[in-house]
Amino acid sequence: MESQQTRQGIGYALGAYFIWGIAPAYFKLVKEVPPTEIMTHRVIWSALFMLILITLSRSWKQVRTVLAQPKKVLLLALTAVTIGGNWLLFIWAVNNQHMLEASLGYFINPLINVVFGMLFLRERFRRLQWLAVILATTGVLVQLWQFGSLPIIGLGLALSFALYGLIRKKIQVDAQSGMLIETAWLFPVAAIYLFGFADSATSHLSANPLSLNLKLVAAGIITTIPLMLFAAACARLRLSTVGFFQYLGPTLMFLLAVLFYGESLTPDKMVTFGFIWLALAIFIVDAVAFSARTRVRVA
Repeated sequence: MESQQTRQGIGYALGAYFIWGIAPAYFKLVKEVPPTEIMTHRVIWSALFMLILITLSRSWKQVRTVLAQPKKVLLLALTAVTIGGNWLLFIWAVNNQHMLEASLGYFINPLINVVFGMLFLRERFRRLQWLAVILATTGVLVQLWQFGSLPIIGLGLALSFALYGLIRKKIQVDAQSGMLIETAWLFPVAAIYLFGFADSATSHLSANPLSLNLKLVAAGIITTIPLMLFAAACARLRLSTVGFFQYLGPTLMFLLAVLFYGESLTPDKMVTFGFIWLALAIFIVDAVAFSARTRVRVA
């Protein structure tokens, strides 16, 4: 039974990170739509899709439990703004030829998670973790020093997603209820903007081709399905095991950017990616070694 759950968990994790990794290809399909409008569709259709999911899975009891805790609901407003900003920046980056830098952000993200764990959750750094974080920081500083630029998009994506994860970990709300309430917070703003202020060639849905409208509706599926797969994986696997799959997403983004969308690895990006990949290699080695030592102690 445990072996079957592990296999299922691995399948769910692969599915989640695979969809996250190829998501830029979806946003390229709707690149004629301004990023702010794509964002509003992502919020609106995600909210409606979550309503259907929660109804079908009969999970309204969990939602009511969260709604009965005003502090958690208010904190979910903060996570909604954080993840909303992350989504908008990601969409803009993908459709403005910055997919490489977006992938860099998600390579940096695990290292920032470690730093946040030390700063806010009183977790201790192991020696190799210190080395990994120092190398990653060095890569960013070398880019700033040698080339006079900062990977602002990558850092913005990494920091916003790490902050989102930190707050969600602190408030401890299940994935479905949390996402429904987050999108409910964003829904009025998205709807008012789309139907009241947006004025572009694609903002009037009745004038759009059916194919484009269907692609925009699919934004809700692209947003919610990987999150549900991720939650299912976490329920069946150790969190540390799930963590090893998180590099699949940015790796696929990197390959898409270089092989399919013609983004070039400029010298500044090569330097930063080199330091980040070395840092991640050390980070993974440390995590594997620590996991092995822990299992030996338990045995």
